[in-house]
Amino acid sequence: MTQYDVLVAGGGPAGMSAAMQSAAAGAKTLLVERGSMLGGTTNAAGVNFPGIFHAWGRQIIKGYGWKLVADCVAHSGGKLPDFSTPPERHWMHQVRVDRSLYTLLCDEHVTRTGAEVLFHAMPAKVEALPEGWHVTLCDKIGLQEIQACCLVDCTGDANLVALAGGALLDDGPDKQPGTYVCKASGYDVSKLDMEKINAAFREALARGEVTAHDAGWDVNAPAASRWLRQHGENANHIPGIDGRDSRGRTQMELAGRKAILRMYRFLRQQPGLENLKIEFLAPQCGVRETVRIDGDIMITADDFISGRVWPDALCCSFYPIDLHTADGSGLKKIDLEPGIVPTVPRRALLPKNLKRIAVGGRCVSSDRDANSALRVQASAMAMGQAAGAMAALSAGQGIDMRDLPLTDIRALLEAHDAIVP
Repeated sequence: MTQYDVLVAGGGPAGMSAAMQSAAAGAKTLLVERGSMLGGTTNAAGVNFPGIFHAWGRQIIKGYGWKLVADCVAHSGGKLPDFSTPPERHWMHQVRVDRSLYTLLCDEHVTRTGAEVLFHAMPAKVEALPEGWHVTLCDKIGLQEIQACCLVDCTGDANLVALAGGALLDDGPDKQPGTYVCKASGYDVSKLDMEKINAAFREALARGEVTAHDAGWDVNAPAASRWLRQHGENANHIPGIDGRDSRGRTQMELAGRKAILRMYRFLRQQPGLENLKIEFLAPQCGVRETVRIDGDIMITADDFISGRVWPDALCCSFYPIDLHTADGSGLKKIDLEPGIVPTVPRRALLPKNLKRIAVGGRCVSSDRDANSALRVQASAMAMGQAAGAMAALSAGQGIDMRDLPLTDIRALLEAHDAIVP
């Protein structure tokens, strides 16, 4: 049976950062990813504009995730935004990365820290041991047994915590809609008669050939123009599906691809769109919400909006409250007041009543509104690195993460270029 100091589940923004921090701190680390590549939402879901690393003219998230993003921009000959002045819209400080290059660099950045990567595998069973965990992994040829001193759950859906018997927070079946990203080309937006196309879209909607969600978020004003201007990127909503388990995720993938196919068939019939083509289709649908852990403490929307600095804060977060809905305008958005920078405490990364396990990313212990902001990529990277630091120290010192001196965790993070509140 193979033994590790730290096992990280999930190779997205949080999991990569956790594994890099853990391995770089000297822990024998295994990163398990159910897919075929690292990067998660950035490349697998096509959301290749991670953010937000800066707030009010200063950087508030750095570390391994930022190094990866900045390296990708440099490799591609791109240019970072001017972060010295707060932008008019928050998304202007998201950093655009080349998806293919990013995928290649994820492999390089993670493996050069010494972390071992296992693709095409996922946890199937988790059992507590006196000094750690026994994890059964399901891979392409069967089951393999792993022992680890500490676990880091960066699955987004709290899969490890659930298998370990941890309690979860679930707001019921009314989850935020997903979004299936594509990239359309073959047309000139400036030459399109948007009014005519939108009128045709409404007629197709009345005939049941398309749905309002296929082309946008606002179901009160169904139109194809937003989808066309964005070339299909981050343009639809896939509502009414809980993507936590494989059955729900399958429903979401099928529904998302059907939505894009409906738009393709409709748009190709419109003047000026005869040559429309889908030049990129994300491998999977982007999921905004499933469950969160019931942690030692829960971050509320009030905590987030007020910029509460927790006494055990390990990293910052920055994003508007960004709750997507299946009705109305499709989005509940609350911007942070100038100068506000929320923080994430250690206790929100630790599941109640479980030892030697931490989480990073969108399954952080938080209420629904706070989670709609905490779930984004830069914040996930910061939380993942914090969880990886705790796991490495816990494995090395043989104590639970709750018992680690905060000074030790913060010192390790700062030594690896993370920003601690």
